[in-house]
Parts: sequence; C-alpha cells; structure tokens
Amino acid sequence: MKTPALPTLLRAACASLFVLAATACGTAPTATPAPAPGDAKLAEQIKAIVGDAACDAPKQCQTIAIGAKACGGPERYLAWSNKSNDGKQLTALARAQAEASRKLQQADGMMSACAIVTDPGATCEAGRCVLNKGIAPVM
Repeated sequence: MKTPALPTLLRAACASLFVLAATACGTAPTATPAPAPGDAKLAEQIKAIVGDAACDAPKQCQTIAIGAKACGGPERYLAWSNKSNDGKQLTALARAQAEASRKLQQADGMMSACAIVTDPGATCEAGRCVLNKGIAPVM
C-alpha cells in the first residue's frame, strides 16, 4: 500500500486551515451596539424635550453634551432652543444618560476613541437651532 507523500499531506493541511480561517471570519461585524433599555428611554425623553428646537434668533440656541465616552468627555453635542424651554429637565436627563452610559461602559469594559469632542456651539437656521458646522474633534 502506497502512503501519500509529505507534500500532499502538507497541501491538504494548509487548504483545510485556509478554509477554516476564511469561514471563521465570514460573519460581518455588527453595527453600533444598541443602547441599553434605560439609556434608550433617556435618549427618547431628551429628543422629546428638544422637539424641533424652534428659534427666532441665534441667542436662543444652546448646546448640551450627550452621552459619555469610555475615556472621558461627551459622545456628542445636541442643539436645543431656550425659546420655550429653560433647560433644567433637559440638563437632568442628559446627566442621567451620561451616567447610565458610564456605568454600562464600566460594566462591559468598553473602550472608545479618545478624540476630544469640542462644543461646536449652535445657531438659528431657518427657524431651527442647529449645531455650527466645521468643528472637528481634537486628537
């Protein structure tokens, strides 16, 4: 009985490893993880309070830090209007959401990009408060 030559066995082993490696990485990575239920509820409440952020003048437009990065600082900023909102409830909800994000990150050992997100400020455009454009994260 003839035994297979070493090169043939080596080729078969390499081919098997290649197939295993290719199929192991075949699943596409998932998108950004869904927020925790409490965090999502807070985000919805914040969105409801901000509403359409109606404004008559730029001085009515404010920004608020939203969320928390694992290495510190907010995830982003949101424009809102003080035309019909004093911001007290909005500030309390934003703080609660940031705290919920920090707790989730600590519990899960999450990491984030440590780019500093600077407050871009806000202005009134077409009767609505929007974030100023052209502000990039500081590295």
